[in-house]
Amino acid sequence: MKTSLILFSIVVLILLALGAQTRSATSADELHLGVEAYKNSHYEEAAQHFEKAVDLDHSNLTARLYLATTCVSQFIPGVETPENIQLAEKAIEQYQQVLDSSADPNQKINSAKGIAYLYLNMKKFDDAKRYYHTVSDLDPNDPEPFYSVGVIDWTQCYQPRMEERAKLGMKPGDNLDPANKDQRKICDELKIRNTPAIEEGIETLHKAIQLRPNYDDAMAYLNLMYREKADLGCDDPAARQQDLKTADEWVDKTLATKKAKANKAPQTAPQSNQ
Repeated sequence: MKTSLILFSIVVLILLALGAQTRSATSADELHLGVEAYKNSHYEEAAQHFEKAVDLDHSNLTARLYLATTCVSQFIPGVETPENIQLAEKAIEQYQQVLDSSADPNQKINSAKGIAYLYLNMKKFDDAKRYYHTVSDLDPNDPEPFYSVGVIDWTQCYQPRMEERAKLGMKPGDNLDPANKDQRKICDELKIRNTPAIEEGIETLHKAIQLRPNYDDAMAYLNLMYREKADLGCDDPAARQQDLKTADEWVDKTLATKKAKANKAPQTAPQSNQ
């Protein structure tokens, strides 16, 4: 009788141990299945496996990153359906978990970039800028987040300026006239609203070019940013002309840089007609 009880106890302990091993391996197995499904572009199936992996092991940050990436793969920028927004929010949630918990700098950087990208495409510009600044704090030698902040700053300046000008019936090339009461009012309001973004945008775009001297896209946006600055100089013609001159200089630098890149690009040898 005692022997039977001992054998029964041993069997129970073995089964419990095997069960624990199975549970500890399940998250890894689900991660593997998710990766295979993702490689084959079966994103919904992949997401299900990654979600199971996370549910079974909340500390599985790799599964969280894959789940976020899978959601991003299905996310369609500019589409504001509840399903599409839900994909973005789920990805942001997983990225944030990794950003908060990971000790791996690359995981933190990629998570912050992922969140910034999603907020940018959801047109939540202030949130996007905040996370691009986080990326710059984590990797100050990366020029791209500085460039992205500059692009957002220009977007936030350009759109309201054009909307206000349209209300006054102004054409795109018209300058705000301080002698016109309505135009002067708009100029003063835009100056208060847009100056911080213009200053930040110019600063971050210059930083991007310092880190990548041939960053022609950043140069092109510096041209645009100085034109935004010039448009607010409605009561200072000299300052306006100086800003426009600086903008033109960045146009020239952009074109020269693009030409230099094209000249350095490998040339395809012409094929023989024979």
